[in-house]
Amino acid sequence: MLIPKILNNRAKLLIAVAFLCWLPLLGCTVHVKDQDDAGDNKKVDINTPIGGLHVNEEADVRDTGLPVYPGAKQKPKIDDDSKSANVNISSSFFGLKVVAIEYLSDDSPNKVIDFYRNQLKNFGNVVQCRTDKQGNDISVTLSNKGSKEVSCGGNSGNIIELKVGTEDDQRLVSVQPNGKGSDFSLVYIHARGKEGTI
Repeated sequence: MLIPKILNNRAKLLIAVAFLCWLPLLGCTVHVKDQDDAGDNKKVDINTPIGGLHVNEEADVRDTGLPVYPGAKQKPKIDDDSKSANVNISSSFFGLKVVAIEYLSDDSPNKVIDFYRNQLKNFGNVVQCRTDKQGNDISVTLSNKGSKEVSCGGNSGNIIELKVGTEDDQRLVSVQPNGKGSDFSLVYIHARGKEGTI
C-alpha cells in the first residue's frame, strides 16, 4: 500500500502524537472524530504550537486531481489497514500533504494504464516506471526553490507507476495485476520547505 505504514498502525501514530505534544509543553489539542460502526476513528486532528497533523481515512478522490477509472471500486478497509487517507502536516518549518486511495478494476492493467496516462498528460510530462513494491519509487523533496521533475529510481518489477510533476508536487498512479483485473492506487503528494503553502 502506498499510504505510509504509520497510518496503518494507530499505536505508532499515537506515540508520535504524544511525543509532539510533549515537546512544547505549551499545549496541544487532539480531536478524534467520526467513529464508524466498528468504533474505528476516521479523523484525527492534532494542533500544537509548532504545527498540526490532520489525518482523514476517508480521502476524496477529487483531492488527487484525477478521476476514478470507469467501473472501478474502492478497496475495502481490512482490519487496521485503511485503503485511503488524506494526511496534512504543517508547521513553520515544512508542510506535507498526501492523498492516497486504492481501487480494484475488472479491466486489465494495460487499460487502466492507458486511461491514466491520458489523464496525467494534463499535468505535464508523464514518466513510466517499473517497481516490485508499491511506493518504492517515490521521492519527495522539501524545497523553497523548486525541485526536479519526477523520475524513476529503478525500472524492474511487475508494478507500473505513472508519475507527473516535480518531487515536491506530484501525482502518481500505481497499477499492478490482480487476477484478470487490476489493483491500482491514485496518489497526490505536495511538500514545501519553510515557505509556501499546502
